Amino acid sequence: MKKILIFAGTTEGRNLSEALTDAGITHTVCVAGEYGEQVLRESPFVNIHAGRMEKEEIRSFILEGGFLAVVDATHPYARLISQNITEAMCGMEIPYFRLLRETDAENEEGKVVFFEDHEACAEALGRVDGNILLTTGSKSLPVYCRKAELKKRLYVRVLPGLESLSACMEQEIFGKQILALQGPFTAEMNEAMLYQYKIRCLVTKKSGKNGGYEEKLQAAEKAGIPVFVIDSGKEHDGDSFGVVCKKLGEICGMEIAHEKKFQIILAGAGMGKQETLTGEVQKALEHADILLGAERLIADHQPKLEKRPYYTADRIIPYLRELRRMQEKGMISSCENVVVLFSGDSGFYSGCRYFYQALKQEVERGGLNADVRILPGISAVSYLAACTGESYQDAYICSIHGKKHPNLAERLKQEKKTFLLMSGVEDVNRLGSLLLDAGMAHCTVFAGYQLSCPEQKILELAPEECCSLKEEGLYTCLVINPDVKEKPLTHGRPDTEFIRGKVPMTKEEVREVSICKLKLCRDSVVYDIGSGTGSVAVEIAGLSENIQVYAVEKKEEALSFMEKNKEKFRLENMEIVKAEAPDGLSLLPQATHAFIGGSGGRLKEILTALYQKNPFMRVVINAITLETICEIKEVLSFFPVEDEEIVQVQASRSRTLGAYHMMQAENPVWICAFRFKQG
Repeated sequence: MKKILIFAGTTEGRNLSEALTDAGITHTVCVAGEYGEQVLRESPFVNIHAGRMEKEEIRSFILEGGFLAVVDATHPYARLISQNITEAMCGMEIPYFRLLRETDAENEEGKVVFFEDHEACAEALGRVDGNILLTTGSKSLPVYCRKAELKKRLYVRVLPGLESLSACMEQEIFGKQILALQGPFTAEMNEAMLYQYKIRCLVTKKSGKNGGYEEKLQAAEKAGIPVFVIDSGKEHDGDSFGVVCKKLGEICGMEIAHEKKFQIILAGAGMGKQETLTGEVQKALEHADILLGAERLIADHQPKLEKRPYYTADRIIPYLRELRRMQEKGMISSCENVVVLFSGDSGFYSGCRYFYQALKQEVERGGLNADVRILPGISAVSYLAACTGESYQDAYICSIHGKKHPNLAERLKQEKKTFLLMSGVEDVNRLGSLLLDAGMAHCTVFAGYQLSCPEQKILELAPEECCSLKEEGLYTCLVINPDVKEKPLTHGRPDTEFIRGKVPMTKEEVREVSICKLKLCRDSVVYDIGSGTGSVAVEIAGLSENIQVYAVEKKEEALSFMEKNKEKFRLENMEIVKAEAPDGLSLLPQATHAFIGGSGGRLKEILTALYQKNPFMRVVINAITLETICEIKEVLSFFPVEDEEIVQVQASRSRTLGAYHMMQAENPVWICAFRFKQG
């Protein structure tokens, strides 16, 4: 079995362990304390040895372990352990590598003072006034705590481990003087600490890029305070991270990727409060280096490195690219775990899906090196259902959060229970008005206000009370309809339902056959050209709220009746276009289907415009006269078409004549249907 031994204690050591794990190489990591053990990723490929070892113990451990190579990834200033390792390996033929971090930061002259050791630095601090932020670790504390006057001005930033805290207690450093935090820290976070504790001098080791050295210097420069740096000035032989990975890969006969992948988690934040996060999401947030999402979602969480109020692909992907570029140049500390928070459930009316698709495309084309996964959250609907004691598996669910929902009133009439994701109080007011206008005053509305927040309310309202609600905030509503009017399984409205006057109208039987021949889909976009009273447009728009219909008509009287019919049937997905085809079609969105009820003698021009719009469009034309039929056959010879069919419909209706029923024939109509195809 290929085995590598790593003496860790730095970010580079942890990164090397993870690179070996990703490559499937078994290795042992030696750490001095229990905190070092906690931050290592659990894996069947890694064994952890915790506790300090003397030179002879190190030698025995290496010989008994049968390791292929030894890597010293301890801190540059932990000279004793490095010396013990090299002396312990004296005479061994096992390859030894020293993994070093870079320490090439440059700073404004006069703001940074260098000291060869802690004793010299502590002596100089005695001549500095004000509070001191000490970031050199717990081992050097005794040197700085010898003088009581200096000790009382110290604020000590140490790792949040028992060993570090015990060292503080031994030196009688207590309470607010202990800042037990895990890095890396951004320059902004360092700066905030300097201001919070009124720091007048910052003490650090020249610990390199992954040790947060640059970020400390940047913060101190902004705060206008000096930095005391412990730096012996001695150079250490060693190899970079990439070189060590390459050499270990050659020894093991395997490729070790030295470029760290982003581990990106797209997480549902539930209702936005800590209590409604799933355990998986909470764990992801605890390990996050970078946190992204809407400002209100990320406000209560603090990642290890930084957070940004980004939640769309056009902001996040360029940011991640820049982050990786800065890491490669050593401008910022290493980061791996990125969490993007989305409100509610990541798979329920969430922007997560669109971002996931954009991110996967970026990864596939090589723009980012990342693994991406999604974690679900608690949705507002499931939360409100629990609050009201209602189920939602038998309910209609839709969102009007920041958008319109076509034909909502008609849908509410057909459903016993409807859950609505909403924005502010205006949406609730609009819901109340819609219910009253639709004759649904008997409905009950449960309005969930600021769900999961301390100010949460579950309001039981009548529609008229919804209209007068004034308290602003985020709402989710449940509409209970005790008088459900089920929609018939067959489509079709009788002619008598339409407001028409003397405007010509496609009759009921012809209308239904024509619509069937269109072969509409759930998300179709339809032109109704020469719409007249709008009977065909109304029928099509009523089939699905996802269908969009553009009713094109030039006659004023017809347009007036069309507006009345649209209002009568409450069809928000039907748009009336005052124009003469084909002139009015150019500004419309591309259609998938077109119905031509009247062409005004411009059939060839209309079909040309339709073909240019979409060379795969499905078209149905109605004709009453033989001349029109002849024109259709002639015109179609100019276009490549398929699935062509012509049907004549002759319908008769009974009318009473005294005690008798007589059949009265309607005009025969030819229905021509076809689909364009690219020639």
